[in-house]
Amino acid sequence: MKRRVLLAALGAAGLAGCSALPEKPTRQTMYDFGPPPAAEGTDGVNRAALVLPEVEAEGILETTALLYRLGYEDPFQLRPYAFARWSAPPPQLLRQRLREVLGRDRAVLDSAAAAALVRRGADRPPVLRVELEEFSQLFDAPATSRGMLRLRCTLLEARGGGERLVAQRAFAVERPAPSADAPGGVRALTAAVDAAALDIARWLQQR
Repeated sequence: MKRRVLLAALGAAGLAGCSALPEKPTRQTMYDFGPPPAAEGTDGVNRAALVLPEVEAEGILETTALLYRLGYEDPFQLRPYAFARWSAPPPQLLRQRLREVLGRDRAVLDSAAAAALVRRGADRPPVLRVELEEFSQLFDAPATSRGMLRLRCTLLEARGGGERLVAQRAFAVERPAPSADAPGGVRALTAAVDAAALDIARWLQQR
């Protein structure tokens, strides 16, 4: 009898202990890039308008999946977090951030607005085409990860009936994740995007 009472007490304690463990998430958590980075000191020059079409990407980068790689196991496999997603596909979030940062010293137009200007007799502004090639959280070890961003920018200007290449540059930025989970990946990738946006702004100022 005493043995049965003891086992029952241990079972109850075990259940109580299990209830104190963190629960697995049961709902999707949505993330975006948050507020834009602080503005750098500017030279006060209002630069020429720029056309920024939709950012190009392929495959799973066109979805809202928050992606990671296990570099210590299989760095070639992209895996989506089960309960964390972006609020919009990364190309859309990236374009929004670029528009916020580049728009600090120039007008940033979409393709429709640029076409409307041309119909009214204005010259077509230069076009910045952006291709998103990598956007994931890489785990070098189970407790260590970083956000990786790789993109390619192509600056074109209207020439006759077509476009002329002005400049092209690849940007690759990595930032450490403050935690080895989805929130840490979001912060690392956002920091990488903000750094890349400022780099692109400086690059365009030299053109």
